[in-house]
Amino acid sequence: MTAPASTRSSARSSAELIKAEEPVLAHNYHPLPVVVARAEGTWVEDVEGRRYLDMLAGYSALNFGHRHPALIEAAHRQLDLLTLTSRAFHNDRLAEFAERLAELTGLDMVLPMNTGAEAVESGIKVARKWAYDVKGVPADRATIVVAADNFHGRTTTIVSFSTDETARAGFGPFTPGFRIVPYNDLAALEAAVDETTAAVLIEPIQGEAGVLIPDDGYLTGVRELTRRKGCLFVADEIQSGLGRTGRTLAVDHEDVVPDVLLLGKALGGGIVPVSAVVARREVLGVLRPGEHGSTFGGNPLAAAVGTAVVDLLESGEFQRRAAELGVVLRDGLAALVAKGVVGFRSRGLWAGVDVDPAIGTGREISERLMREGVLVKDTHGSTIRLAPPLTVTADELRSALASLEKVLAV
Repeated sequence: MTAPASTRSSARSSAELIKAEEPVLAHNYHPLPVVVARAEGTWVEDVEGRRYLDMLAGYSALNFGHRHPALIEAAHRQLDLLTLTSRAFHNDRLAEFAERLAELTGLDMVLPMNTGAEAVESGIKVARKWAYDVKGVPADRATIVVAADNFHGRTTTIVSFSTDETARAGFGPFTPGFRIVPYNDLAALEAAVDETTAAVLIEPIQGEAGVLIPDDGYLTGVRELTRRKGCLFVADEIQSGLGRTGRTLAVDHEDVVPDVLLLGKALGGGIVPVSAVVARREVLGVLRPGEHGSTFGGNPLAAAVGTAVVDLLESGEFQRRAAELGVVLRDGLAALVAKGVVGFRSRGLWAGVDVDPAIGTGREISERLMREGVLVKDTHGSTIRLAPPLTVTADELRSALASLEKVLAV
């Protein structure tokens, strides 16, 4: 992975590259001051050759690690053949991708898109169309019930039902048709659903909010309620899905099958943006030609990589690793409670860690860990997220936890 010294010395330094971004890049992110140039597996390297253990994995886009050989091989092979046709024509990779993804998730049909936000937007459109065509909701009156503290993306429609003022302020007027209820509250959800409700859209685990895990039975309750009330259960598994929690999907922990599943991030293997709406036939079947589309959605390069991702998940290896190593992560965090950690939530290889505010903000803890060679990211206040690639080893996890213990002691 390490480039020759002559190659590194000819490039601009990290400080120079960060400074060069300032006048030419929109300031919509506040990244840690590390400039990654190379990566492999669970490790990344900056332009000066310093190595870091990646404990964020691209917000779960890199579930299989950086440059997983099977995914890289699939991408290289397809690059030599065909990358894009648009959906004006068929391509020879899309059918297998859709067949395999539908089988993996236990659903019927696939709508391929590119980014997670596109999958959410598409899911909203499909739910509304279903409400009008199938449920019989009067035109333009369909509502969708969502949970407070959600994170589903940053498009105008999606931030319309966000409760994060940083995401909303300055971007109105907002799209109507959404009702917000507290997360993990079935009584509030029941009160919000009525004859106009097209769908309940939730994250089975709220990632951006700090890896908030609902009570046992909540997802089962959502499934029962939506079935009884005659509306759709739309599960946003863009971060929680595809092995992250120790199961293929987070809803699998309660053996729940939603009507509509939103996938992204890890579906592209950290190589290309790939997302999808996967649903029952009677739901996705409401779409007709011309009503929705995407030039790049379902392109052959994306389909080839996505199929290779399904290959990896079909073996069950990564789900098992996340479950087994999740115990190491959970036990290591438990040992840090009252040693700077005031609380945490974890499932599989995903954790939200609440640090004593007297020790530092989440940003400050992340910067201290960076100096120790470990990359994480804060969420809100003094909470940090841990979401390493599912290829991480037990020793690497323990090393990262030891670094966390060290910076908390300081």
